[in-house]
Amino acid sequence: MRIWLILLTVSVLMTGCMPSSQAVKAEVAQADVPRETTPDVSEEQMAALVEGNTAFAADLYQELRGTDGNLFFSPYSISTALAMTYAGARGETETQMAETLHFTLSQEELHPAFNALDMALEPGEDVTDEEFILHIANSLWAEKEYDFREAFLELLARHYGAGLRLVSFKTAPEDARQAINEWVSDQTEEKIQDLIPKGGVTDLTRLVLANAIYFNAKWTHPFPKENTQDGAFTLLDGSEVEAPMMAWNKPQMIPHAQGANYQAIELPYRGGEASMVIIVPDAGEFEAFEQGLSGEQLESILSEMETRGVALTMPKFEYKSSFSLADTLAEMGMPDAMDEERADFSGMDGTRRLLITDVFHKAFVAVDEEGTEAAAATAVVVGIESMPVTDVELTVDRPFIYLIRDTRTGSVLFLGRVMHPAD
Repeated sequence: MRIWLILLTVSVLMTGCMPSSQAVKAEVAQADVPRETTPDVSEEQMAALVEGNTAFAADLYQELRGTDGNLFFSPYSISTALAMTYAGARGETETQMAETLHFTLSQEELHPAFNALDMALEPGEDVTDEEFILHIANSLWAEKEYDFREAFLELLARHYGAGLRLVSFKTAPEDARQAINEWVSDQTEEKIQDLIPKGGVTDLTRLVLANAIYFNAKWTHPFPKENTQDGAFTLLDGSEVEAPMMAWNKPQMIPHAQGANYQAIELPYRGGEASMVIIVPDAGEFEAFEQGLSGEQLESILSEMETRGVALTMPKFEYKSSFSLADTLAEMGMPDAMDEERADFSGMDGTRRLLITDVFHKAFVAVDEEGTEAAAATAVVVGIESMPVTDVELTVDRPFIYLIRDTRTGSVLFLGRVMHPAD
């Protein structure tokens, strides 16, 4: 398979001051409470969660777009990891996190809704691993000599399936870091390495909440390899670079939208459970369009799409992103969570000693023409009685924004941009 999307987010909380000494191994502690497999969540609650997550995705994109070059991250992974952390937040810390993350549901409603959404994202029984993989995992890494509230641990076990692993941050933080990074690597098919850098956890760390997401899917409409050839990609400064450009043999019937300053298409993955949405601002309009990007605009673009015959040319691309998000989240409206004087995570341990010290995030994406050829030929070419007319001809030869979403729930799983396809 040729399309890989792998994301991982971690929140680290610390308190106290202890010496460092011998190394220890992680111990798995099984929760007494099994995961709830049939959470009682209404359609309205699910819709509110997805809408809030999409709004946070757009907000975070606005904060990160100032970085140079390509951008890629998983708002879903970040929201999930921070939702687990939010379960222990109280007072003003809880209020700030809810506003920043667009959590409009109460604590009692939010966590079952995340559980229901996670269940809804699971591939259907008729979808095989050969055509579509979406794997999501959560875990907790706790200092074995620190006491956490049983209700907090039970909530995370019940609604996030987060297994508890006991380590000694106090005496062997480096061993704990390596154990967490190894778990991350295992959950992401070794695509994410060294998520937590050296020094990312210390003898003051008491808890790490981790989420990993791995996605592997085949295009419904593949790009024949023989069609790929170098073509011009125009950068924002007007200069051109050569990039391998993929193209279909003929137009395909896919969703398309066109606004005052953009075109957008939706490329389905085999199985119909996910898609990539590519938004191409008009020449000279990228910065203005990007500056105005919001959750409402994303929803509007998706709602305006109509099926048309699209002749598509677009670049292959592959790159990685890495972030430390604590300062960014503080600037977005939740500074108390990272402030040792004001942080209130008493829902975790009954004290006011815990705070978030950092939020690490890494992402990897690779897009090419392979992975869907055999299935796409069967599903699309055999099913079409005549060649569709070309209503739209789109060449993605300039910077563009793209997202991967679950087509059943509308959840934005990944969000990014391509400024330079070979960067």
